[in-house]
Amino acid sequence: MVDTDRQPRRRYFGGVCALIAVVFIWVSSSFAMNSIFGDQEYNKPSMQSRLIIRDSESNNEQQDGDINSSKLSTTETIKLSFAFCILWFCANYTTNASLAYTTVGSSTILSSTSGLFTLAIGALFHVERFSLIRVVAVCLSFLGVVLVSHSDTSEPSDAPLLGDMLALAGAFFYGCYTTLLKLRIGDESRINMPLFFGFVGAFNILLLWPFFFILHFTGVETFQIPHGAILWATILLNAFIGTFLSDYLWLLAMLMTSPLVVTLGISLTIPLALVGDVLFKQIVPGLQYAAGAILVLIGFFAVNTVTLSDVEQEAIYADRTLVSQDDDNDE
Repeated sequence: MVDTDRQPRRRYFGGVCALIAVVFIWVSSSFAMNSIFGDQEYNKPSMQSRLIIRDSESNNEQQDGDINSSKLSTTETIKLSFAFCILWFCANYTTNASLAYTTVGSSTILSSTSGLFTLAIGALFHVERFSLIRVVAVCLSFLGVVLVSHSDTSEPSDAPLLGDMLALAGAFFYGCYTTLLKLRIGDESRINMPLFFGFVGAFNILLLWPFFFILHFTGVETFQIPHGAILWATILLNAFIGTFLSDYLWLLAMLMTSPLVVTLGISLTIPLALVGDVLFKQIVPGLQYAAGAILVLIGFFAVNTVTLSDVEQEAIYADRTLVSQDDDNDE
């Protein structure tokens, strides 16, 4: 009985550990991308996206065909991969496009409203429980992002309304695809994740290849093979660890905890970046930045507390129901 009671807690903390690993990977990956675009002088983001997609697809080939009856079928996995691919592309496209019309600070702030969208959409489809503590946690995290974003000065933009609407749309699409995955999958044991990401990579290649020619012939991003062994190693390592592995862990963390926990957890990059600046760059952040990072941490711990409590209560209820059914069968 003790092991049964502790299993949900272990599973939940396993998801939190996976989420923290994602945060560390993303922060480390940002330094790698900075080296690629800056020090290595290879500013080809779409080329690296294609390599990342190929890396994701190649992992699909290593899987066997044994799928338990409790798992999603191959057809169901394909349909889910396609829906995720469309929503994922819309989320990233609108978020990145917003930077062309509004300031980085405004885009970051509005993108952080994904917590509100995730909570609202999740509650609508009964994936999340709507509660006061969750609302307060989301608001604290959002306020923390606002403080951090305003701690850096930004130049005014020409079309802020359009940019703000695009950033909000990106946050909405993020809430949609995280809720979709939790709703359709539920438990991590029901999905063959390498197979899922393999189909996502395949759909990206099939649907997005025309952009390669558009970017090349318009001169926005001309095709260029990476030069040098160090550059190739950096790109491929970042493609596997910084993208495929982090996405794998992100999905695992979301299924083991909840979409809202993962959404707020991604903002942990803010306090982690603060610690990195202090330790490695000897840069002391301002009071406003530090206050924002603290609010992000408080919001994350608050939502984890209430979510873990719900998970344990559900496990106790399920255990009691099982015992009651066994007693009825004995009679």
